[in-house]
Amino acid sequence: MGLVTTLTYVLPHRALSSLARRLAYSRNRAVKQWLIDTVTRKFGVDLNEAAEPDPTAYPTFNAFFTRALKPGARVADADSRSLLMPADGHISQCGPIEPLGNGDGRIFQAKGQSFTAAELLGDIEAAKPFADGLFATVYLSPRDYHRVHMPWAGTLRETVHVPGRLFSVGTDAVASVPRLFARNERLVCHFDTDFGPMCLVMVGALLVSGVETVWSGVEIPAYGDRITRKDWRGKGIALDRFAEMARFNYGSTVIVLLPRGVAALSPSLRPEGPVRLGQCLATRA
Repeated sequence: MGLVTTLTYVLPHRALSSLARRLAYSRNRAVKQWLIDTVTRKFGVDLNEAAEPDPTAYPTFNAFFTRALKPGARVADADSRSLLMPADGHISQCGPIEPLGNGDGRIFQAKGQSFTAAELLGDIEAAKPFADGLFATVYLSPRDYHRVHMPWAGTLRETVHVPGRLFSVGTDAVASVPRLFARNERLVCHFDTDFGPMCLVMVGALLVSGVETVWSGVEIPAYGDRITRKDWRGKGIALDRFAEMARFNYGSTVIVLLPRGVAALSPSLRPEGPVRLGQCLATRA
């Protein structure tokens, strides 16, 4: 376990993330420009893809970090049977969810590490449709486009804000922190689709300032101390395949859960392999 990961066990997660949020929203020109220039240089951000390529035009670091892309910078896979990659980044892991026989399923995190679907979703009943389905965990680095889009058309049924820690989601932490994605603060988004339920989980991380959705704005923070559910049935929140659904205010992870038998994961996907929004995640059966 690396030093940074070790320190995150004792660091004040939420205090650090609150500080990062204040810096991210600062309109002090020197502060915001230093942050933008540092991240652009350190992580090799390609601003030629951005709708606004001028790094000095952004009023805050957060505006830069959640920047829109130029039309056509990302396109949906041409095969209409393709469920789409929801974000730019790297595949952390993907594959089948191992059924446990009690209605739950085990999701692989890294060598020697795993968590259950019920732990991730905060609800054993919500986990049952995915107990022997598929998962894909996508890590968004600071260089990536930070808006998350729909893999498939769906109607929002429920969101669940699950409180937790804010561990780093970097490679070392994923390999060494037990049940990391089921311990970090997260927003679980349940959708109904023409093949059944689909779930996207927006997982927070150390120095992540928040999660926003297109239907209700800021969801995290405020950081929670108990599970909070919002029922969106009957509200008519229907999102098309490839439509934006949420964004991170700093880099983190999105996990997609699919039921058994609806699709086959793309054979091109590999752990730690780079991925782009809109490419094929899985193909409908």
